[in-house]
Amino acid sequence: MSSSKKKTRLPLYVQVSELLHREIAAGQWVPGERLPTESQLAQDLDVAVGTLRKALTVLEEDGLLERRQGSGTYVRKPPEGGAVYQFFRLELLNGGGMPRAVTQSVALLKSTDVAKQFGKAGNPDKQYWRIRRLRYLNQTPVAAEEIWFDGRHAEQLSVEDMHESLYVHYREEFDFWMTHVTDEVSCQEAPEWACQLLNTPVPTTLGWISRQAWANNGRIEEYSQTWFDPLQSRYVARLS
Repeated sequence: MSSSKKKTRLPLYVQVSELLHREIAAGQWVPGERLPTESQLAQDLDVAVGTLRKALTVLEEDGLLERRQGSGTYVRKPPEGGAVYQFFRLELLNGGGMPRAVTQSVALLKSTDVAKQFGKAGNPDKQYWRIRRLRYLNQTPVAAEEIWFDGRHAEQLSVEDMHESLYVHYREEFDFWMTHVTDEVSCQEAPEWACQLLNTPVPTTLGWISRQAWANNGRIEEYSQTWFDPLQSRYVARLS
C-alpha cells in the first residue's frame, strides 16, 4: 500500500498551519492583531522560515490572515469550519505545542464495553479497530491514546497504513468527517501499556479523557480514551 504510506505524515508546513489555525481559533491571537515576526515565530515553533512562510500562505489563502507590506502579518478573522486539530484539547503547560502522533499498534477486536459506546450493546460479535498511539506536543511525549472505530470501515489495517491524523484518514479513506465531540475529563489509573509509553511507574494516576465523536452522517464513528501526563500537559477548552 505504497500510496497509503505516502499519506501517513502531514507535511511540516501543514502541521504548522494547523497549529496556527488552532491557536487562532483558541483566541491566542484575535482579529486585527499582528502576529510575531516571521523570524520570531519560526524560532518559537522550531521550524525554518521557509516552512513557516508556506504555512502562513495556506492560512492567508483560507482567509484567516492578511499580509501587509512593510507592516507584518495580521489575523483577519477567526476560522470557520474544521481544521485537522479542531477538537484537539491538549497543550503544553506553558501553552501551545505542535501535535504529532506515532501509532504503536493496530488490532481488530470484539469488546462489549466499547460496543456500548457506539450504541451497539445488543451485538456482542461486533468488531472494532483499536489504534494505540503515543501523542507528542513539540518533542515532548504527553499522552497515550486508545482509539476505536467500526470494523466495517476496513478489511485490513496496519501501523504503516495509519495517517498521523486519524481525522484525515477518516475523510480520505472512509469518506466521513467529524462534526462534534463529547468529552468526559477526570483522573484515572492508567493501564500498563499507557504507563510504559509515557515512561511512568505502574500504576500511575493520570489525566483521562473519554471521548465520543459524531460524524457528518449523524452517527458516533469514534470512541477514544486518552491518558495524559499532567506534569507535561493540560486539557483546555476555550469557548467564544
